[in-house]
Amino acid sequence: MKTIVIIAAGGSGSRMNAGINKVLLPLCGKTVLRRSMEAFAVHADRMVVTARPEDMEAVRREIESAPLPFPVVVAEGGASRQESVLNGLRAADCEPADVVMVHDGARCMADADMIERVLGSCLRSGSGVPVLPVTDTIKECGADGTVLRTPDRSVLFKAQTPQAFRYRELLEASEQAARDGFTATDDASVMEHAGFPVHTVEGSPRNIKLTSREDLMEAQRMIEQQVPVFRVGHGYDVHRLVPDRKLVLCGVDIPWEMGLLGHSDADVALHALMDAMLGAAALGDIGQHFPDTDPAYRGISSILLLKETNRIIREKGYSVVNADITIAAQKPKLLPHIPDMRKNVAAALGCPVDSVSVKATTTEKLGFEGRMEGISAQAVCLIQGTASVSSD
Repeated sequence: MKTIVIIAAGGSGSRMNAGINKVLLPLCGKTVLRRSMEAFAVHADRMVVTARPEDMEAVRREIESAPLPFPVVVAEGGASRQESVLNGLRAADCEPADVVMVHDGARCMADADMIERVLGSCLRSGSGVPVLPVTDTIKECGADGTVLRTPDRSVLFKAQTPQAFRYRELLEASEQAARDGFTATDDASVMEHAGFPVHTVEGSPRNIKLTSREDLMEAQRMIEQQVPVFRVGHGYDVHRLVPDRKLVLCGVDIPWEMGLLGHSDADVALHALMDAMLGAAALGDIGQHFPDTDPAYRGISSILLLKETNRIIREKGYSVVNADITIAAQKPKLLPHIPDMRKNVAAALGCPVDSVSVKATTTEKLGFEGRMEGISAQAVCLIQGTASVSSD
């Protein structure tokens, strides 16, 4: 089962009166769209962004500028949000049981905790929709402005996105709505129309939809109230060299007569990096998270473990700013493989290649590395999180 995120970015944002699609507006150094995409960096296996034909080139540039650890495709939007989502579903290349999270591109303040609640609800019960209770008194009025009734606000909730459903059910409901000529403003309504139950979870007050200039200013205020927190971690690992094993370093198969012994693929460089990341976030070490007594990790690619480590620290609000890995090995010569190593690490972390450094050194034939009994690696990484500060 995979998780596919559809970002609906096909609106014009006329109420913003900006002259361009509001998702392409800058917000504290990044576009609204980029912030919306990055919110799902550890929750998605694939992403589809729906866009107007005139915005597709600009959207593609945004995707290229936001290195994400999953593939992103652009699909042409439709005449309505509902039609755009249907186009995105058809372009998503999903299996029936996959989870689809549909998100408004203008909701760039979605946080990881809320996304986890939405995804967890969908995995448990087939749907997850974030909502907030209505706190104002609501009046239903006629065309002349006369109050017709006052609904009980205790049963009223405001729906947000992302909204998560099983792919087969959402596609079926969306196609039925198209046949029936049924129009809705969110995907939960489409599912309700088709008779599917919709389950809600707690939304987030920060998850505002940018509709007006005032909304944009409010999002800017929230971002500016967060101050960056930087933490440094160091990791070290050693593996023994043995015959009849592949030598894998930073996810690259290195042709050589010996390889490293270990429960997983024994990628000593990535193990050092994972320990550095976990150490920076004060989250233990790889032995705690991926014990060598667990058969689930036997022979597993350490690139997969690196992606999971990245997810773990992102759940705590951290992301890797840069990483520096040093591999100590007398042989083989590693310099030709370093560009691919850097690309692999950057792709797993969802960061630019120039944020990843990989170096190789010998020990001048000293120590166990010099005797070619094993290979060691050290890594240092800088991670960044945010902390809210009072406006007082």
